[in-house]
Amino acid sequence: MITRRQAAQILDIPLEMAIRHGIPPRMEDAELARLQADPPGWLLQSRANRTGKRPVWVELSCTVCGYTETARPKKWWPEFTFLACEDHSVRELPALPDGAVRSEYPGVGSRFIGVVDSAVSPAD
Repeated sequence: MITRRQAAQILDIPLEMAIRHGIPPRMEDAELARLQADPPGWLLQSRANRTGKRPVWVELSCTVCGYTETARPKKWWPEFTFLACEDHSVRELPALPDGAVRSEYPGVGSRFIGVVDSAVSPAD
């Protein structure tokens, strides 16, 4: 048995689409295999409309402890240098490279802070 969320991840569709098209809260692996082998029209259309620019799902992983989760990426997420769980101390994070500045973005996934380390350009 898999959950609707797991089915959406495997089918590479948003959870909202899975609900809208009647994917049940729990389903057998064989039922999901049938959906993949003989996709309904809505799933074929969804795949045809994909531009490949933004993934539907991404795997988030903490650099410090390795905790992972799958989440829908948000438009405001920059390209993170790394992710860390919110409860890790600053001392546990990777060292800031020389000549760089660190920006933190809380609220990534259910428990992460996204970190971007950017090189500081010399003043003209």
